[in-house]
Amino acid sequence: MADSPIAVFDRLTRVDLPQHTPVLLDTACVLGGSIAGLLAARVLADHARTVVIIERDQVNVAGLPRAGVPQDRQGHGLLPGGLAQIERWLPGLTQEAQDLGAVLVSPDQQVVYLDGHQQVRSGDAQILMGSRPFLESRIRSRVLALPNVSTLSARATGFEYRDDAVSAVRYVVDGVEDVVSVDFVVDAMGRSSKLSEWVEQAGYDRPRLQRLRTGISYATALFERADKPDDLDLACALGQFSPPSSPDGLAVGAVNAIEDDQWLVMLMAYGENQPSRSIEAFRSTCAKMPPIFGEAVSGAVTREILTYHQADSRRRDFAGLSRFPARLVSVGDAVASCNPVYGQGISSAALHASCLSEYLVGNPALTMPAAEFFALQGVVVDAAWTISAGGDAARLDAIAGVEVSEDVRRQRWAMDQLIRATLVDETVAQAFNAVAFMLAHPFSLGDPALVERAVAAHQRASAVS
Repeated sequence: MADSPIAVFDRLTRVDLPQHTPVLLDTACVLGGSIAGLLAARVLADHARTVVIIERDQVNVAGLPRAGVPQDRQGHGLLPGGLAQIERWLPGLTQEAQDLGAVLVSPDQQVVYLDGHQQVRSGDAQILMGSRPFLESRIRSRVLALPNVSTLSARATGFEYRDDAVSAVRYVVDGVEDVVSVDFVVDAMGRSSKLSEWVEQAGYDRPRLQRLRTGISYATALFERADKPDDLDLACALGQFSPPSSPDGLAVGAVNAIEDDQWLVMLMAYGENQPSRSIEAFRSTCAKMPPIFGEAVSGAVTREILTYHQADSRRRDFAGLSRFPARLVSVGDAVASCNPVYGQGISSAALHASCLSEYLVGNPALTMPAAEFFALQGVVVDAAWTISAGGDAARLDAIAGVEVSEDVRRQRWAMDQLIRATLVDETVAQAFNAVAFMLAHPFSLGDPALVERAVAAHQRASAVS
């Protein structure tokens, strides 16, 4: 009998290094130097004599923005699930990042507000806060320091095949096409990955693409921060709002203490609503939110407002394909890019690396498509998709007045009870945050005893109020 998704997820989130890492490959190639690609390269370094990362963007380790990550100057952070995995593969990175200015946020420095009401604090999980370019550059510098990992500044253009397996990657440098022979390829080309087109053109199955409209718009600015991390009462705040309590039509706001003594403040809205795009209006909106928001925007502006729009969440399904090349997998946003407001992107990428490790440690039959890998990865993708797409679908159905099945109605009711109970019940809040932090699978929230506890807690709180 196959393990349950909860059991698989628990196994993938372990933090001990594999005891046995067989060298199975001569040359492994990663397409894309994103965080997902870098962590895949780190895992491959245990199983290949040479790992080559082909990256089209000009990158360095100075923490500058990268053209291939249009959202990289919006809010990012390393949730506990992703932080544990990255520390697993790159020990000491947390302390290194702190030494360079990142902020390790303790549990008592974190807060979540639901329509202005504070969620009860629970657990002992820490969050590492820094800008996306900063966090990515720290990971890149550590991975590229490995003796068998190198980068090639080029644009990948396709694959060559032999015996129904990828055998080479074609790429272009300065208008000249070349080819590198490979034993294994990881696609980390992000939302715009060309893998589906390439394999379909070669006669293989194209992964099914699922899209869910989100219509989110971000606005993010940076401000001077006077206090050092240890002196901050709060270093990380998330506010979620629903009509009619939404300030200026806002759905989400976030405040993060990041490197260089700065506050990163992000405002997000759905659909026709747009977050404030002038500093004056930005500060005005923050003044209508919990006090930490107004305090964070009171300092001098260190970077003007930058915006970002994402039309939809996307997921490519690699499971169950009848014909697909061997020695080829995808990771990160190339597989699934969910609503970023849930903050699970980097942690998902880190768990995809855990899937890759478990697959390779198992000494797989590399002459066959990587079905075992895609099955493991599907558990991680399902976990992130369940939370983000589930919330987005419920919101869109409510707006459109869609009648849903009784099962869906019950599931959404139970989730609403759990979310409301996080304001008053520490046990429920801890279970919910474990899922939000990618430390536990969402199915764990389906425990009838937990739902009953949430309903009772919500009823008690409603009676008192």
